[in-house]
Amino acid sequence: MIFEHEIPKGSRLYFGKTAKRKRVLENKVCDILDVMGFEEILTPNFSYSQHQAIANERKLIKFSDEQNEQVSLRADSTLDVVRIITKRLGRTTTHKKWFYVQPIFTYPSKEEYQIGCEWIDHDNIADIMNLTATILKSLQIEPILQISNINIPKLVSSELNIDIELLKNGEIAALFKLNCDWLNKLIKVKDISSLEKVIDIVPSSIKKELEKLLQKAKEVDYSNIIIAPLYYGTLRYYDSIYYRVIHENLTLCKGGMYSSEGMSSLGFALYTDNLLKILED
Repeated sequence: MIFEHEIPKGSRLYFGKTAKRKRVLENKVCDILDVMGFEEILTPNFSYSQHQAIANERKLIKFSDEQNEQVSLRADSTLDVVRIITKRLGRTTTHKKWFYVQPIFTYPSKEEYQIGCEWIDHDNIADIMNLTATILKSLQIEPILQISNINIPKLVSSELNIDIELLKNGEIAALFKLNCDWLNKLIKVKDISSLEKVIDIVPSSIKKELEKLLQKAKEVDYSNIIIAPLYYGTLRYYDSIYYRVIHENLTLCKGGMYSSEGMSSLGFALYTDNLLKILED
């Protein structure tokens, strides 16, 4: 029996001090983005294109519109922001830097608030990572900034002729069993110094992407950085260097490079509820 005062599992309720803390956090981050030249956009809760952003389509909350076309509740904001700016609003604005404060929804009834931004037609990932670092410093926290390159696990899979699922699932024990010296050293990379040492011994097919990862990591002004060259994330549109901010078991932010509408762009999303948890601690 469901009582009228109950709310679905995974949905969010803010009131009193919690609602105020959420508003203060959002305002603080939005002020930084505003100063950095980003303008605000709020996208529709409903979308026709969410399957292009989410690797596991079973997480989408789907239904049909009046013409029997499939509609999803917004489960990710990035690609919708770029399409709306370039396709729908393209004649009315040439602005390239946008931010949003809005929730995403995943099956069956999970709701997560995000503060995110998209930097359209810009390809220096160090700029967006440094913006993320600026926000973290302003909040007076210093969680781990983990930097990766999605092309590296793909190239390792091809070079060694192994199933990419081993890398997607982080099956480190199975990778060590391959008894590959350069791979064993690559698995152990965790900082700029260890990455520099392994670049000289990896196959040439992988070296260029490792050098790209190294160069961009060096451009980030943040003290708590971890390099994870073999990490394979879940968002399908990141196509080069990408990153996440983590604290213990909480993911605070995800961001990276992606291609959409024929342009290379950058973006990140801060996870509001997880940020509130560590700020309260």
